[in-house]
Amino acid sequence: MDSLKGKSSNVNEEYKEAFRTNSYIEICIKVQGQLETRTSSSSCSSSSSRVDQVPLSEYLLEPRQETLDSLFEASNNHFLANYFNISLEAGEICESLLQNVHQARVNYRTVKDAVNLINIGAHTEYHASHKDISTFALHKNPFSSMNRDKFLELHNNHAHLLHQLTSQYRKTKRRTKFFRSIKRALITGLIVGSSGLAVALLVLSLHTMVGLVAAPGLMILCSLVIFLMKKSKRNKRKSRKNKRVGQDRGLGSQLDIAARGVYILINDFDTMSRLVQRLYDEVEHTRFLSEICVRKGKKNREMLKEVVREFRMHEGLFLEEMEELEKQVCLCFLDINRSRRLLVQEMDKY
Repeated sequence: MDSLKGKSSNVNEEYKEAFRTNSYIEICIKVQGQLETRTSSSSCSSSSSRVDQVPLSEYLLEPRQETLDSLFEASNNHFLANYFNISLEAGEICESLLQNVHQARVNYRTVKDAVNLINIGAHTEYHASHKDISTFALHKNPFSSMNRDKFLELHNNHAHLLHQLTSQYRKTKRRTKFFRSIKRALITGLIVGSSGLAVALLVLSLHTMVGLVAAPGLMILCSLVIFLMKKSKRNKRKSRKNKRVGQDRGLGSQLDIAARGVYILINDFDTMSRLVQRLYDEVEHTRFLSEICVRKGKKNREMLKEVVREFRMHEGLFLEEMEELEKQVCLCFLDINRSRRLLVQEMDKY
């Protein structure tokens, strides 16, 4: 927990390495496969050919909700429950961002068609190109559904949960240390007390006539008492460890894993927020140029050529940023699943 801030120097290298892992490649294949399946399914006009599909986030997130439901029948820690709820919400937002990217690509094909028509240069093609640009201008910006304010609200919610998990983790850790110190003090007291009793009995026996005969027996009796007390203490120690100390230690580990998961989630969403904002600005710029072209009319070919030239200049960067956002969304799904699996495994131990 306390080492979270010290990891910033390795973030860039770990970020690059994450894109080369088999887990990342597998989840990317899952995402692309599901997007293609859902796109082809939604394009079918016949209602009988459409199948009921679970949300993409529900399909990708692990473990399944039924696993979590059975798990929380035994554990009702609301901090951990909040983590799973927030990770589920994060998955739904990632799904929404993938849909935004898909819609942006569909809309951008209209612009691409306009550029290709202008390259032909025929009179009729100018009219067709103007029509395509007019169509694009009417489309709503796909990235407007997740604006800066919504990302800021998410960031604040995640940061609040991180603070709660961190505080609860430290309280649990302090409580565990407190019980350990009490146990050590009790063990020390018992050993010192029993040893003192043995010495007292020995001294008493040596000062009596009977002591010469009884001393060996008393020593054996004292040793037996000490042995039984130690054995009893060991049994109690094991029992308490399995109950209170063991539970606190397990809860501490669970809170630590959840906190790390939220910390990673904050970083992932901060990155996606910047990418979405850039894409939003790029689409708005293209829509602005399209609206100017529409207002100037079909006959203003120079304006149309200027708009198309701007499209060409920004096309490469726009497509690259959309691909980067898709990669970041897949990485976020991977991070969420890894944290959720680790937390469930830790909860299963107790």
